[in-house]
Amino acid sequence: MDNGKDKDEFVSDAGEPEPPRMDNTIIELIEKDQPKKQLPWYYAPSFLLLWVALFFAVVFPLFNSLPTPVKINEETTKPGQFVAERAQYILLELDRLGPKIVGDEMNEKTMVEFMLREIEAVRGDMRQDLYDMEVDVQRASGAYLHWEMINMYQAVQNVVVKLSAKSSNSTSYLLINSHYDTKPGSVGTGDAGFMVVTMLEVMRQLATSEQTFEHPIVFLFNGAEEQPLQGSHAFISQHKWSPNCKALINLDSAGAGGREILFQGGPNHPWLMRHYRDAAKHPFATTMAEEVFQAGIIPSDTDFRIFRDFGPVPGLDMAGQYNGFVYHTKYDRFDVISRDSLQNTGENLLSLVRSIGNAEEMHDTKAHSEGHSVFFDFLGLFFVYYLESTGIALNICFGLGGIILVCVSLWRMTRTTDLGIGSVSGAFGIMFLLELASFVLALGLPVLMALFYDAGDRTLTYFANSWLVIGLFICPSVIGLVLPFTLYYTLRPSSKVPHTYHLQMAGHAHCVFLAIVCIILTIAGLRSAYLFMISLLFYVGALTINLLSRLHDRGYFWSLVLCACQAMPFLYFSYLFHAFLVICIPMTARKGTEVNPDLLIALLCALGSILALGFLVPLINIFRRPNCMIGGLALITFIFCMISVSEVGFPYRPKTNVMRVNFLQVHRKFYEYDGSISLEDSGYYFDLQDRRLELPLRDKVDFDGLVHLEGECDAQMMCGVPCFNHRWCEARKAARWLPRKQLVEVPGTTTLELQNKTILAGGYTARYHFKLTGPARMSIFLKPLAGVKMQDWSFLRGMLDNPGTYKPPYHIFFAWGVDNSPIEFHLDLTKVNGNFLEPVFEIGISGHYISHVHKRDAYSLQFIEDLPDFVHAMEWPASYDRYIY
Repeated sequence: MDNGKDKDEFVSDAGEPEPPRMDNTIIELIEKDQPKKQLPWYYAPSFLLLWVALFFAVVFPLFNSLPTPVKINEETTKPGQFVAERAQYILLELDRLGPKIVGDEMNEKTMVEFMLREIEAVRGDMRQDLYDMEVDVQRASGAYLHWEMINMYQAVQNVVVKLSAKSSNSTSYLLINSHYDTKPGSVGTGDAGFMVVTMLEVMRQLATSEQTFEHPIVFLFNGAEEQPLQGSHAFISQHKWSPNCKALINLDSAGAGGREILFQGGPNHPWLMRHYRDAAKHPFATTMAEEVFQAGIIPSDTDFRIFRDFGPVPGLDMAGQYNGFVYHTKYDRFDVISRDSLQNTGENLLSLVRSIGNAEEMHDTKAHSEGHSVFFDFLGLFFVYYLESTGIALNICFGLGGIILVCVSLWRMTRTTDLGIGSVSGAFGIMFLLELASFVLALGLPVLMALFYDAGDRTLTYFANSWLVIGLFICPSVIGLVLPFTLYYTLRPSSKVPHTYHLQMAGHAHCVFLAIVCIILTIAGLRSAYLFMISLLFYVGALTINLLSRLHDRGYFWSLVLCACQAMPFLYFSYLFHAFLVICIPMTARKGTEVNPDLLIALLCALGSILALGFLVPLINIFRRPNCMIGGLALITFIFCMISVSEVGFPYRPKTNVMRVNFLQVHRKFYEYDGSISLEDSGYYFDLQDRRLELPLRDKVDFDGLVHLEGECDAQMMCGVPCFNHRWCEARKAARWLPRKQLVEVPGTTTLELQNKTILAGGYTARYHFKLTGPARMSIFLKPLAGVKMQDWSFLRGMLDNPGTYKPPYHIFFAWGVDNSPIEFHLDLTKVNGNFLEPVFEIGISGHYISHVHKRDAYSLQFIEDLPDFVHAMEWPASYDRYIY
């Protein structure tokens, strides 16, 4: 249109002016800035509280919603349904048995007999005319590379059941796995007795149903998961049924009760997600959990990785996530698990097994390997999944679509005002810069709080009272989101751009920023970019409605459409990040000492606030005096800070929110080349689990003489301590040592015997034959001295074949189940000068007596007794002998 024409008129093809585009009153309202038209300030708190109320009215109850459990006497009226009451009775029996440690009679005999008895009870009720059941007790020995160690096992046991329909000739089996062994000191009712009894009841329902299934189902009751993952490796690498297992459902737990979360799937088998979508009655899943877990942020691992890497068997990995505070502690007991949580998991598993057990894809799973998938549930009401390729297309389309619609909106603003493109673009540019500032502040203020609390040794203040994160991290993030815009609207000079358009530009800037982030994350291959796509989807929808209905140009009416459209993403994001906080807050007390755990919680709160409220909180500028709202949020933060530095902010509580203290009572002997003992002493070796280290214990326990092991690590192989597994060894430089005057009485003997030493042909290589006898868990540490190379050994060669990855000292972890026969092994070492009459290598032997049946000496018992009541001690006696040959 000619710049000389009135912007309020269009010229038709016939040259006649058309009627004005809008009512003069509307134009008058648009053309002038209108702070006087802002709503009264006292409505602003109600606006923010509306979203808080929505969370507690919708999200919170749905997140905690569990189905009504089915009782045994209701079974006749509800045939084919999971019966939680029966599963609960079996769980009570499991709980009463106590800890189940690999190598103990309880795990290797009593539990096997218990499982066989329950399986026979199912066989007794089974439809013999429809089904066949085979039962096998597997005993296996083997080894594999696990992180930075060789994980060896001898005679560990699994109880395996194959249930098949007589009418089936399928050779493709569905594998269902969980474990019944437990961590030291824990009864393990939640991890994973809960899943074991669920499997038993699912087996019963399948075996007594007239509704048959096409593919045989293998139930693997795993007897060696906790030390780590040996039972699953024994099955998948050696059992006669493992080659036929084409799909997997893995069941584990990081808590006790509640809803189980699907946090890993596939890989590259999205058809499994389709069955989960169609079958799971109570879906709870997210791609974000998968990517967070696989990034190593969660301090845990599951059998899923073993089946995936050594099968390879695609599958679904599900775990209980509620009340992770009791995970791997003595408080993981029957009384913290509700019957309705059993019903929830049981109904999901039973439906899923029936669905996959009849899946056409099971005949040839390789033909259905179609790439990764994006998946998530919405408030537990329904489940969504689509291929990663579809996700890429959606992310790019909505990212670009959002940018294009913002451009249309800006152009529309130029058409309804006296401003040109340059003025509107300049105003939007300022808004985008403010958006960047708001993002930095929304992310930075919670992180700053985390850093301040860490600097003052006040981490984990929210551990016992998780509601403290509202004031400590969420309110600062919300302040960061709104502060730059509010300051600009309050302090900026007079502008020709109407306030209502300026406020729309704030949302547009957030949209463009999310679009850019979404596209970048998509290009980087992160499937969690779907979160930004969801946010864009609903903003694009709101903007489209406003543009088409012309509410876009009618004062603040566009904000009503925006709020209505943002309700769905607000519900989803608040639900998702509430779930992450429920899962992650208990884990912060076992993240280790090197990383500030508050940073993880601060980032979760910040990201959740940005996604849930990024389009909403700038709307407080519709109300007068928006700076008062910022002051109110700051006041809330201040109040919460004051509460957090009081006793309320002390992280630990007896039984419910315990401090985890892992330590060994160690007896050490250092043997020199001539056989003499250069050092014999004892002490407590602490593998501390949280950032506060030993500070919370000093009031009750005498820690005089406690030393950091980092200095010892430079002088001694493996820091001179018997680190237990790869996690302990990885953190050994951050460990602590408390010397003890009295020698620890170790309840057993670990003996290393040199059987013979042979110089091999050529004269530059010597072979050492050893025999090792000791407790059910031992470690061997090997370090060739200068000028010496480990040429070969009788262990797996993986470490020696990859010298760039695995460097001395080498760690070989060994465990036995029902057979305590000695280990016999040889080492071949090459020496450049061929002189084997001088020291060649160091070998360290650690013996771990982790069972509760092993007696602690009187001094150790007193030390444990002196620990505060809010401590859960995972402890045991251990020996460490260092030899030089």
